[in-house]
Amino acid sequence: MEYTDVLFHWNADPVLFTLGPLTVYWYGLLFATGFLIGLQIMQWIYKREQRNTNELDSLFIYILAGTVIGARLGHVLFYDPAYYFSNPLEILKIWEGGLASHGGTVGIIIAIILYSRKQGNPGWLWILDRFCMTAALGGALIRIGNFFNSEIIGTPVNGGIVFDRFDSLPRHPVQLYESFSYLLIFIITLIVYKRYGKTLKDGRIFGLFMIILFSSRFILEFFKTRQAVYAHTMDLSVGQWLSIPLVLFGLWLVLKPGKKSTTT
Repeated sequence: MEYTDVLFHWNADPVLFTLGPLTVYWYGLLFATGFLIGLQIMQWIYKREQRNTNELDSLFIYILAGTVIGARLGHVLFYDPAYYFSNPLEILKIWEGGLASHGGTVGIIIAIILYSRKQGNPGWLWILDRFCMTAALGGALIRIGNFFNSEIIGTPVNGGIVFDRFDSLPRHPVQLYESFSYLLIFIITLIVYKRYGKTLKDGRIFGLFMIILFSSRFILEFFKTRQAVYAHTMDLSVGQWLSIPLVLFGLWLVLKPGKKSTTT
């Protein structure tokens, strides 16, 4: 099939600016912006729920560590394990790219569980019910960063965007599809929290977040080129296989018996 209908060509420089030895990338700026906005939203939530906002300093250190370590290990283990096991020092070169959102999600969950166990209060599901809103917004910004990097490329389609840094075919701007879907998830979870957060059992909002996010991720994978080097002959992509257990985990959180936390 020939692909001749092009919406426009995209050849943005991934570098925002360079100042001496410092190089700032769009992706890094948007990643950091997501965390800073997330911190502001969590401060609003903690004030709304009459909790000490100073607790957020250590919480976000845990979350940042969980995000980076989990996302990196997810990429290493699921997308190109043969290369990284043959070149283990390459695992440390995070600045060269290679972060997997599924691994980052698991890393965040583990980090918040560890934080909650150390602090004792609030519970980890209580935190995740609130942090997931900021995670969705952060994910929307990160996908725009992927768009600037011309990475996570979509499949060819007439009327698509040509990513000149990749090839000459018009493709689905799947990064923007994901960014928009994550923005909608942020709005949905925020509305649910504001209307029902005081009555829902812990884990319900986070479970809803997991169901919607990874269901949308499963669908959008059909519009992406396969990222794992070994997955081109698989019926489903690696991202789809990894999304299935996370959707099931979300369903379990929504449907499991439980009681409203008395966290104060």
